[in-house]
Amino acid sequence: MSGRTVVVVGYDGVELLDVACVTSGFEHANRRGISPRYDVYLASPIGRPIRSDAGLEIRAQSRLDSISGRFDTLIVSGGLGHEAAAADDRLLALLRHLAPLARRVASVCTGATVLAAAGLLDGHRATTHWFYADELARRFPSVHVDSAPVYVRDGAIATSGGVTAALDLTLAFIEEDHGAEVARQVALGLVTYLQRPANQAQMSMYLRLPSPENRTVRRMVDHVVTHLGDDLSGASLAAAIGVSERQLSRLCLEHIGRSPARFVREARLDAVTRLLTDTTEPLTSIARSCGFASAETLRQTFVSRYGISPSRFRAAHRSASPTAGASPNPTAADRIDSQPVR
Repeated sequence: MSGRTVVVVGYDGVELLDVACVTSGFEHANRRGISPRYDVYLASPIGRPIRSDAGLEIRAQSRLDSISGRFDTLIVSGGLGHEAAAADDRLLALLRHLAPLARRVASVCTGATVLAAAGLLDGHRATTHWFYADELARRFPSVHVDSAPVYVRDGAIATSGGVTAALDLTLAFIEEDHGAEVARQVALGLVTYLQRPANQAQMSMYLRLPSPENRTVRRMVDHVVTHLGDDLSGASLAAAIGVSERQLSRLCLEHIGRSPARFVREARLDAVTRLLTDTTEPLTSIARSCGFASAETLRQTFVSRYGISPSRFRAAHRSASPTAGASPNPTAADRIDSQPVR
């Protein structure tokens, strides 16, 4: 193996996108004339072809037990076959042997279960596909599971969320290795965002939130999402729905697993991220329409949740789109990136 070698681990039941996002991402970086180039190998435990969970067969380029010497990156794919892979003692032993030889170790989606079964995530913060996060946390209590982020980097260990989050992780690796401009060019070539911030939620709250069965809670949800700029304090919200604050709080916790205040905060932040990405509205206008007292209050709340300022979030997302045009001039509030968050 030569160059910047990346070993992608596959097994029967692997998710095709988990493999393709990684391999295509690094190959598009190679097309930018980078040096050293990425040498990407799909490896299976004994080198035989593997059957994906979509039924298509993929030919492995290497067998895991033939890899020797130091190399750059080890990435374990996810897929519906991850449970069987996590129970494969031979595979786990090979991963424990290979991990110290790699500069960095990563997993895609449910590949985190395989890394955890090998003991490679012990003591580390990690993420996985949101659907499997609770199970991962239950089975491996020594792993600090966070289901929300798109990807998590903890030292030399990186884990990504569900499926296409593999592309975000791959772009982060490319930027780390070859700079932001190369990562931007790869994103343009793949017609995707430059890179979602690591702490951005894997999915919109409106997608992950089940439709509440309780009629009162449904009215509350509808009222919040259509009145984000209004007074949505506990008392005002309860009065608008026609129940007591205590009853509304109890019903929300029972049916959507969060307090009214938390739901309001998440709904407002979700709306902010969409407006930052899809519009050129100034931050002051977005703050007003989404119910924040000021642009600075919005900035502090946004940084606390996502670890990045609204202006940087917008710049990263809009710079990845060739049709987005120039980013809007930042307001004074946008430029306050060094202020402490209270």
